[in-house]
Amino acid sequence: MDQLQTIAADSGLDLDSQQFAQAMDARDPLAHLRSEFVMPTVSQVTGEAGNDKACVYMCGNSLGLQPKRARRMVCEELDEWANGGVTGHFHHTHGRPWAAYREPVVQKMAPIVGAKTSEVGVMNTLTTNVHLMLAAFYQPTAKRYKILIEGKAFPSDHYAVESQIRWHELPADAMLLAEPRAGEHTLRTEDILDLIAREGDSIAVVMLGGVHYYTGQAFEMERITAAAHAAGCVVGWDLAHAAGNVELQLHDWNVDFACWCTYKYMNSGPGGIAGFFVHERHADSTDLHRLVGWWAHDPATRFDMTNEFASAPGAAGFEISNTPILTAAALLGALDVFALTSMAALRQKSVLLTTYLEYLLQARLGARIQIITPPKHRGAQLSLLFQSEHEFERVFAALTRAGVVCDERKPNCIRLGPAPLYNTFHDVWSCVDVISTAAI
Repeated sequence: MDQLQTIAADSGLDLDSQQFAQAMDARDPLAHLRSEFVMPTVSQVTGEAGNDKACVYMCGNSLGLQPKRARRMVCEELDEWANGGVTGHFHHTHGRPWAAYREPVVQKMAPIVGAKTSEVGVMNTLTTNVHLMLAAFYQPTAKRYKILIEGKAFPSDHYAVESQIRWHELPADAMLLAEPRAGEHTLRTEDILDLIAREGDSIAVVMLGGVHYYTGQAFEMERITAAAHAAGCVVGWDLAHAAGNVELQLHDWNVDFACWCTYKYMNSGPGGIAGFFVHERHADSTDLHRLVGWWAHDPATRFDMTNEFASAPGAAGFEISNTPILTAAALLGALDVFALTSMAALRQKSVLLTTYLEYLLQARLGARIQIITPPKHRGAQLSLLFQSEHEFERVFAALTRAGVVCDERKPNCIRLGPAPLYNTFHDVWSCVDVISTAAI
């Protein structure tokens, strides 16, 4: 907030003014990245003809906008298929042979999650990968058999863990839930650490979300990972709302495994191919009961067809089937945009965007809304609770009519996710202007 106040004072502009938002955009060193994306118009998102202005897209926490490079990459692969058929697996016009397509993808994705290239894989979608990682890393014993997740984890994680427990024919108490304190919306780190300390001897796997989908809380991953390891637990993270959003150091934090989708902050498109991480210390482990397929075989001898399995090195040895080229192409195009900047630079802008968003909401609406996302532990999302379901519905309807794209979680929550790759400070100002007008 201090930085915004200093800029306002130096420019002689009111923080609450449209002119200040425009001035912030004029000085934004990442402003040029917006042109890398296709911006829907108000008419396109509302269905009302006659308004070709760009919409205000505040939903990158759910589905990122389409990078222009993603479309180009997909079209190039369609042309490659049309013009060469099967030959594209090894001879590719653009130097991206399909048989090795994973390589440029993981090379560009690894820095985003703070991993070595050899520790990152690309396959399937998120929950499938969660199941595959748990198949390898969840090895319950009579004493150590529990999996710790958030009490309000995303339903897919809850169902995956629940079904893994049933698969192993274990009792229902094998799912250990971390709950907020009474009257609170978010989990305190000290409470998570206390729970691990109390139950550590019985916990096989700690698997929390890096950023909570509903509250927007970013968990202190390094501290939690260290505490869980000290208690003898395996640690995995669901990074669906964290990858491409907050700075991660999966290798240095010694995380055992992690999974993430790529269609939110990484902008790979709806249902896009997912990523995963396996720390290098597990790469050649014979203790993991991982499920494998042909594509997990060492590429040097894969086509010898011996049926004598020899694992590919690193995370590649956990991949089961060949890379789906069209979804991987969209991801590759999206990752090329990330290569134009850094996670540190994106986070710097993201902090300013959410700080500005929070300031405007509080200045305009005060106690009429509650921002449940912790100021010191968050990414690019703010979750707002309205005092009544009626006011919530009125505000969300107004946002929709105005061409402000965000999402709702009934009965009274609106999630706003300004993405630093393409959102502007004027987007933030416009969004709050609609909210404050509707809430009067």
